[in-house]
This record gives sequence, C-alpha cells and structure tokens, in this order.
Amino acid sequence: MKAIPYGRQDINSDDLKAVTDALLSDYLTQGPCVNEFEKHFAKYIGSKYAVAVANGTAALHLAVLALNLKEGEKVITTPITFAATANCVKYVGADIVFCDINPQSYLIDLENVRSILKSSPKGTFKGVIPVDFAGRAVNLEEFRELANEFGLWIIEDACHSPGGYFIDSKNKLQKCGNGQFADLAIFSFHPVKHIACGEGGMITTNDKNLYDRLLKLRSHGITRLNEDFSNDITWAIGGNKSGMENYNYPGWYMEMQELGFNYRLTDFQAALGSSQLKRADYGLKRRQEIAIEYAKYFEKKNWIKSQSGYIDGHAYHLYIIEVENRYDLYNYLKSKNIYAQVHYIPTHLMPYYKKFGWKIGDMPCAEEYYKGCISLPIYPTLTNDEQNYVITTIQKFYEE
Repeated sequence: MKAIPYGRQDINSDDLKAVTDALLSDYLTQGPCVNEFEKHFAKYIGSKYAVAVANGTAALHLAVLALNLKEGEKVITTPITFAATANCVKYVGADIVFCDINPQSYLIDLENVRSILKSSPKGTFKGVIPVDFAGRAVNLEEFRELANEFGLWIIEDACHSPGGYFIDSKNKLQKCGNGQFADLAIFSFHPVKHIACGEGGMITTNDKNLYDRLLKLRSHGITRLNEDFSNDITWAIGGNKSGMENYNYPGWYMEMQELGFNYRLTDFQAALGSSQLKRADYGLKRRQEIAIEYAKYFEKKNWIKSQSGYIDGHAYHLYIIEVENRYDLYNYLKSKNIYAQVHYIPTHLMPYYKKFGWKIGDMPCAEEYYKGCISLPIYPTLTNDEQNYVITTIQKFYEE
C-alpha cells in the first residue's frame, strides 16, 4: 500500500488551469483574483465581508490588531489548538489565559470560561478565541451571550471548519465564520485543510469598520481611498499654489496611516483557492462519508476510550480517536505506511508558555485527552480501499 497521510491536498486539472491562467495574466499579486476569491468565499461562508491574507497565522494577528488588543490585556482560548491561536495574543504583548476543554466535544468549555470570567473583576478580559477544533462547530450563540455579559469580543478560529455549522436556539443553521455571533472569524488554506492555496488565510466579518481596517493592516497600513486621506490635496499633488484644493488627488497618491504588515495573498494562490472552492461541498461530503465509516467500525470497540463518532455539522478536518498504547499504535501504523498524527500537544505545556507559569495539572481534561488522542487519515481522495486498510491495520494491532 502506498503512503497514506492523515491529510493531503486534492489538486486537479481545473486547479492547474486556474493557476496557469493567473501566472500568465498581468498580475501575480494585488490583482483581480484576490478580490474574486474573497467574494466567492464570503458567499460560501455566509458573511458580508472576507479579507484574504498570507496564512492563518497572519489572519489571527490581523484580527487581534483590528480589535485593538493592547499590551497587558487578557484573552481566553483553548489549549487544544495549534500554537498560533494563542501566539497571536502574545504578538501584541497581551496575555493568554487557557481554559480547559469539554472531554466529550474536545471544544473549549463554556462553563469553564464563565467560571474564569466570574472569578476576575469585570473588564479583566478583552476577548475569547473559541476554536472549531477538528471541524466541530462551537455553539457561538451561547458564547455571544456570555461575551455580551462580560463585554468581550469573539474571534472564531474556524481553520478546521469551512462548511461546518451548528443549530441555534431558533433551529436555524449557523455556518462557521458567518459573522452572526463572532466579531471576526479566521480560516487557513494550508494543504491539509479543506481548501488548499499552498499557504493562505481568510478573515470574515459582518462589520464594515473592521473590514476596512483589515484591508489597511494587511498591506502596510496603507490606504489609496480618497475619502480616507488626511493630508491636504495641495501637499499630495506636490504643489504650493492656491487653488489646488479644487484638484483631485493624483493617481499615484497613497497614505500609510498606521503600522501594518505585508500579509497579502498572491493572485495565483487566490486563483487556486477559487478553483478549490468550487469543489468544497464535494470535499466536505466525502470527509463526512469517511467519518461515518470510521464511526461504524469504532463505536463498539472496547479499546477505544472515546471517539467523535459522526456528528451533524462537523466539517471533519480531523477524525480523532482516543486509545490505549497510542505511542505503539502510532509507530505500528507508520511501519505499515499509514502516517497518523497527534492533534495537539496542549499549548499551555509548550516550553514557551510554561515560562508564564502554566504547568501539568492546570488543564486536566486537555491533558488526559492528549494521552490517547490520534488523528486518522481523512481527506477527499482517500479511497474506500485505503480506509479499509487503515481500519484493518488498527484491528490487527490490537489483536496481536
């Protein structure tokens, strides 16, 4: 059997043509493909606005900047996530406070967040970053109620869940990143994600002011919009004669109005993203089909401590089981050309974060989860035969 990774990109001839056409166009960057991708993605997610950026980490960084997070302020997030979710808070000199997970859903626990907030003076915390971990949607309606009570903003880390959803109290489907409850949501287009751009990210929002600020922040803090200019037109033109105030700002003129970054996405990456987006529904359906087959097999296996089973609205970036002898199983699968993965080492126990006082025992549910979690192969081009091979190989391991 050929190598079976836990995740991989799906590139077809339409993707190749889209990228080639972009490479042969007049623009490799800052061209029309980026805007087209943003519009298509916003429509798919159901948000009013979308801002394409260089990667998911850049999306997180710009999100906290747009929300004016400052040095010394505090934000809550989960330890079961990629480190970038917490790192973005540290980028601006703010402090991260980890909150334990629900051991059944693996998501940040709402009641634990409430407890943290109630144990501190009101105003201590500025925001919360829930993560749609593995593709399972956080109930953001509940988090919005809590955030409103304590005056918090919400950044939804939806990198694992484009197309995922939860059902709100009015029995309405709420897609991840649609902006109904979170101030901002962020996505990643890393090759193992649902939509691949090589690298790339997106920020979605329904807030026009945040959208406008994000556009500036991703490109050095620069604006080219006449209505935003603060220097007078005489200076902009470069003259000193009276009457110039009746002129128009020249085409070359732009202003850097705050400190931003070069976090732009290229046109050929955006072209790939738009092409991939056309197959997003198929890819999501295929992931869910694979998850159903795994669930059928694992639901009655007593050597599985717990498993995600199949959950409506789950986008299934990952399919995770918890097992005994995870280390041995991981190596056995690897010896059979199956490259499972572990998601994630609890962030609060990374050496960097331990410097701030976090230690073993602080997040008991997250730490217990880490002891046995393993992510199995799941991606749209995984064949039925390959999945059966994964399942039978796991079975053989526990029979030997």
